[in-house]
This record gives sequence, C-alpha cells and structure tokens, in this order.
Amino acid sequence: MTEAQFIPQTYTETVAQGKVTWESPSNIALVKYWGKKKNQIPENPSISFTLNNCKTITTLTFEKKDDASDFDFEVYLDGEKKDDFKPKIETFFKRVEAYVPFLKDYKFVVETRNTFPHSSGIASSASGMSAMALCLMSIEKQLVLEELSEEYFNQKASFLARLGSGSACRSIEGDLIVWGENEVVEGSSDLFGVKYPYAVHENFKEYQDTILLVDKGEKQVSSTVGHNLMFKHPYAQNRFAQAHDNLEKLKPILESGDLDAFISLIESEALTLHAMMMTSMPYFILMKPNTLEIINKIWAFRNETGAHIGFTLDAGANVHVLYPKQESEQILEFIKNELVAYCQNEQYICDQIGFGAKQVQ
Repeated sequence: MTEAQFIPQTYTETVAQGKVTWESPSNIALVKYWGKKKNQIPENPSISFTLNNCKTITTLTFEKKDDASDFDFEVYLDGEKKDDFKPKIETFFKRVEAYVPFLKDYKFVVETRNTFPHSSGIASSASGMSAMALCLMSIEKQLVLEELSEEYFNQKASFLARLGSGSACRSIEGDLIVWGENEVVEGSSDLFGVKYPYAVHENFKEYQDTILLVDKGEKQVSSTVGHNLMFKHPYAQNRFAQAHDNLEKLKPILESGDLDAFISLIESEALTLHAMMMTSMPYFILMKPNTLEIINKIWAFRNETGAHIGFTLDAGANVHVLYPKQESEQILEFIKNELVAYCQNEQYICDQIGFGAKQVQ
C-alpha cells in the first residue's frame, strides 16, 4: 500500500449538508513507539491494547459553501467554543487535504467530548484524531458512487488519523493493533495500524487496565518534542532494534498466555521509554515521585501474593495497571486500598480491552 492509493480519483456524488458522529477509544501501547520520521512515520513498530471506556465522541456537522478558498470550521469541547484547538485541527486538515480534497468545500462544526475527565493526563489526541478521521471518512463515503469496503474504510481512517497524531492510527479497531512495518506481523505498515492477526490466549481476553491519575497537569515536554529528541539520541538505534525484538518475543507470549513473561516485557518497555527521555539531550523526567511509589508497591504486592499485576506508562506520570480479568477482584481491592492514595485527588479510571471505534447513529 502506498499513500497514492488513498487519493480519491473523483467524487461522483453531491452532498449539500449533513452530520456524522463517531466515538473512538484511546489505546495503550505495550511495545512503545518513540521517535518518528517525516510525515508521522514511526522509527519502530508498536503494538497496543485498544481501550473500551476512555473514548472521544465527535460530531462533525458540514454544509456546502460557495467559496472553497480556505478551511472553514469551528470547534466545541463539551459545548464550549474552543478556539485554542483550531491550530491543531488546521494542521491536521493541511496534512490530509490531498487525501480528502473536499475539506475546503464545506463549513464544518466540530463538537467533541471525552468520557474521561478533560486534562486528566490521559492523552486524548489518539481518541480525538481517530474520531475526526472516521467522521471525514463517513463524509467521503457519501461522496463516492462505488461502495467502500470496510477494510479500505478502516485503513484510510487509520492513515488519516496517523497524520493527526501517530498513535491515533491504533484506535480505529481492536483489540490488539500493530503499527509500523516489521517482519513479525504479515501486512504490517508504517502508514496505518492493522489488527494483530495471530492466536491470542484466553488469559488476555477482557484484560483490565486501571489508570491511576498521578498528575493531571500539562507535561513540561510535549510528546512531539520528545519524539524529535530521538534524532540524535545516543541509544536510538539500539532502542529501535529492541522494539522489533520485543514484538517478536511478544508473539509466543500472547499465544501461550504466559502472564509472567508478558508482565516482564511490558514493564521493561515502559521503563525503557522513560529511560530514552532521561538520556536525551536535553534530558527530562516525566515520572513523578508518586509514579515510583506506585511501581514499588506493585512489585512488592506481586512478590507477596504471586498476583499477575503489571504496569505500563505512557509519556507521562500516570500509571496503567494491567491485569487479567480472572484476578480482578483481588487486584482491584489492592489498588483501592494501597494505590489510589498516590493519585491526584484519588482519581482513577477502570477500563479494559475494547474493540475499536463505533459510528453513533
């Protein structure tokens, strides 16, 4: 697949106005993507769990206009006009215009809301940009005469979402999504996410993710800046090779249901991600003291009980506590009794593996 295959030949239908709504989830990477090339192409492959409860619901209202000289849109979050969101969406529109060339033909109203608290420290760019991409694909579907296959629709939505936020390409489908060309997953691509096509043990079905909101403030270093710092990073090439190796190691783990090996791999990946931040130039630390307290508590509890509880981290201070559903009663009790005290305002979110975005009628 090449970028050119996502450029439509002609639009055969005319649509004067309309409204589409999609809800799209966040995702949490198990093997992390950190470092990108031009046009949001990843330096290494990643694989993620799609979440179920943490999602963005976006409605895109569109109306044909006479003057097609520029983008014309308004943005609302939770019913409140958000002009400070406009630059990011304008950048997204510029990046995707070649692939959805109807953008300047319409005036758009973007109405969006998250099921998780705004500024909770959960990255909403993945869920937000994927929901936006799906809305645009629903409009394109109305503008073409031939039927778009579900596979092409999802691939192009993932492709568009990637141009808004790299990890957003992993939020279109579920439950395990791979992004980045590699030798392990047949059909993998740098251009879009693909469903993990191999056997997955029952242990990983309905896997739980309790998100501990350690710090809800804005990160002192954005993910974009962090990715760019991998360009001259002394350990970059080793890290990219490690991600390929870990993806290969994960395949037999997912097939066999080896929870101990799974936990070792995902925790190593999480700490490696933060090690890259701490060894870049300039260096930075996104973990907080309470992040480390939680990690040490998890390790102690696991050693004492043998429970299959592990953690992963995004590029921030919050901790994703991952565990199998069959052990959720014991582990959730531990989380409430021991870990929630380290969260900002004792806030946490219970989530689990989900199966991708849905159109809302």
